[in-house]
Amino acid sequence: MDFHIPTEYIDDLDRFKSFLSKRLTPNISSWYSEGKIPRHFFGELGEERFLGFDNDNGSLKEQPVLKQSLLMEQLGTISPGVGVAVLVQISLGTKGVLLFGNEEQKGRLIPPASRGEVLLCVGNTEPSAGSDVASLGATAAKVDGGWVLDGTKSYVTNGYISDYALITAVSDADAPRNNRISMFLVDLSAEGITRTPLNKKVWIPSDLTRIQLRKVFVPDRDLIGEKGRGFQQVLEIFTNSRITISALTLGTAAGAFQNGLDHAKKRSIFGQKVIDFQAKSFEAADFYARLEAARLALLKTCWEKDSGGDFRLGASIVKYLTVDLAREIGIWAADLFGAASVVFDHPVHKFPMDAWAASLGEGTQDVQKLIIFREMMKRDGH
Repeated sequence: MDFHIPTEYIDDLDRFKSFLSKRLTPNISSWYSEGKIPRHFFGELGEERFLGFDNDNGSLKEQPVLKQSLLMEQLGTISPGVGVAVLVQISLGTKGVLLFGNEEQKGRLIPPASRGEVLLCVGNTEPSAGSDVASLGATAAKVDGGWVLDGTKSYVTNGYISDYALITAVSDADAPRNNRISMFLVDLSAEGITRTPLNKKVWIPSDLTRIQLRKVFVPDRDLIGEKGRGFQQVLEIFTNSRITISALTLGTAAGAFQNGLDHAKKRSIFGQKVIDFQAKSFEAADFYARLEAARLALLKTCWEKDSGGDFRLGASIVKYLTVDLAREIGIWAADLFGAASVVFDHPVHKFPMDAWAASLGEGTQDVQKLIIFREMMKRDGH
């Protein structure tokens, strides 16, 4: 494994930092107050090729996950809430089409999605189905020329601003548990769709939306992948996106750490700087070492994915590690600021909240432990 980051990735990262300083940082306060990300921001990202694809001699080519992760980590240090909205576009919606769409679907959706002109999300979680993906209640009834979908998707990030959603629904209730579900591309402007933004306090300013489907017709051409394979497909999408959400969560931890460290170097208490107290200096040293270890785990998993290897175990390990770290550092940084950290507009306020949110995306900590144990036992010959 080569730990050297390619020069062109470093150049892209520098270009991304400059982009964020001009297009995100000056606007983030107003976006937080309004609780939404303007559509034009995705277009600006797409124009600069920051939505997961490069132009390779006139054709689109997906960027390596290492490059995507470097950019996602940087975005997480500034705004995990904006970061998760970008992640959904790249690693869930567009990724689902890339993995399981047919050539017509890919040609129709991926070019405008890579430009930020069409926004895509994934609707899977329901009131009684989250970690247990196979227990969905939404249904898809076969009719002439397509399907009719009924049901509710509870917590859909980007559900309010997206144009299309990849929706999972039971297409054959009598089939075995793992073959009951199919995946559909649903036009969110279609008749029978109701979208309700939910009042959340994490990952601001991205939206979290309840999508209700009442007799929504989906044409046959918008079945994504194979009938009855929706369960496997959504799990595969989540497995892939665990890498980039781990990068975002690492950025959340790193952003909180830098905020806390900078403040501890400036704030005086009992006649000396906070960072000069041995207890705080040891805490900073511990977190710095763990950030480096988590980053190495992320780089290893990116290498496994980009080299065509099995990255399932690594993706769950790095998700598990970065969430724990972001939680701890977020609270540590907030404590260093004292009472100021509870103010909504304070820069450090978002980090412990967004670390909490990161534990829920792409599987909770317990789900990661189940996957880690399963993969560990497989490698041990069981």
